Amino acid sequence: MEHFDIVIVGSGHGGAQAAIALRQNGHEGSILIVSRDRNPPYERPPLSKEYLAGEKPFERIQIRPEQFWADKDITLRLGRNVNEVDPVARELGLSDDTRITYRKLIWAAGGDARRMSCPGSDNMGIHYVRTRRDVDTLREELAAGAKRAVIVGAGYIGLEAAAVLRKLDCQVTVVEVLDRVLARVAGPELSEFYAAYHREQGVDLRLSTAVETITGENGRVTGVMTDSGETIACDMIIAGIGIVPSVGPLIAAGAAGSNGVDVDAYGRTTLDNIYAIGDCASHANPYADNKVIRLESVQNATDMASIAAKAIMGDKQAYDAVPWFWSNQYDLRLQTVGISIGYDATVLRGDPATKKFSVVYLREGVVIALDCVNNTKDYAQGRKLVMARAEVDTEVLADAAVPLKDML
Repeated sequence: MEHFDIVIVGSGHGGAQAAIALRQNGHEGSILIVSRDRNPPYERPPLSKEYLAGEKPFERIQIRPEQFWADKDITLRLGRNVNEVDPVARELGLSDDTRITYRKLIWAAGGDARRMSCPGSDNMGIHYVRTRRDVDTLREELAAGAKRAVIVGAGYIGLEAAAVLRKLDCQVTVVEVLDRVLARVAGPELSEFYAAYHREQGVDLRLSTAVETITGENGRVTGVMTDSGETIACDMIIAGIGIVPSVGPLIAAGAAGSNGVDVDAYGRTTLDNIYAIGDCASHANPYADNKVIRLESVQNATDMASIAAKAIMGDKQAYDAVPWFWSNQYDLRLQTVGISIGYDATVLRGDPATKKFSVVYLREGVVIALDCVNNTKDYAQGRKLVMARAEVDTEVLADAAVPLKDML
């Protein structure tokens, strides 16, 4: 049976950064990254943007050149699942029937794209944007002539995919069960702006609409029937309806968790010698009023990875990173800092008609988050307001001519 000092499960941003951070912090023991993905670690955000559009080849979205991992003596074992965790024996059972022992385990497995479950969801031509293989399959269908797409879900993934497909001259219909786009991550002002902009670009946006059935012929999708009884014809479907945290083996082994796996401020699960980071890790976030949440972002994955690596090396630093996100759609660059959960007021800075503006979110008078569209200056300066838990008069905040840095 093979033994590794530290085993990392998952090769996304969290898993890759954990391995890098361990070496940077002086770890000299053996490191193994186990991943069901068959590719060396690569960035996920470009999958729904530049990679889908064909603007970036795979080599340009790799987190590090492939030789890097060998140079740092980090073993990659790709194309394998971890099916079983024995926390007492410190042993893992892999999908290839091999078993591995470890001293410390870092679980960075992320999540699986939530699958559609309505009648007809077993038809071919339904796509998810989670892995390189997902997007390669989608690109192959586009190259073969698919021109009519229905996108289910108007979150980041759905809207980014819609923007790319419109650039590729596809007919795009977005179906969203909620009454506005980006409803789970932004306020109404931003939702209204993005909905209007997508419609200007030719997207047929259907809000407050649910998918009842997927129609098909010879095992392949031909359309989507909505709850209104209408059938929208299509050649393909892209579903962006969230993820399911990949934590089954940890929960089966006794780890606490209901929405992912629970971790403390140092990334530790309730199982000895096992850490969890990234999309699957449920934690009390200081920028969400200490609510226990999961954050699906590159920032969270990489920052939690560094915290876990330092803790393993004896340098315990509690997680206190400012959350940030971004989304590119058409000529719009959205940059978000902070978490708007629980906001009770918003302030608009600038004019959305100019395609450069910000929405500031407040809770009990304190700045907790900003959404900045084509406004990097507000994003950079607003970050300091969020970190300082600043209280700023709303009339001053609304004056876009006054720099945010002057409000500290």
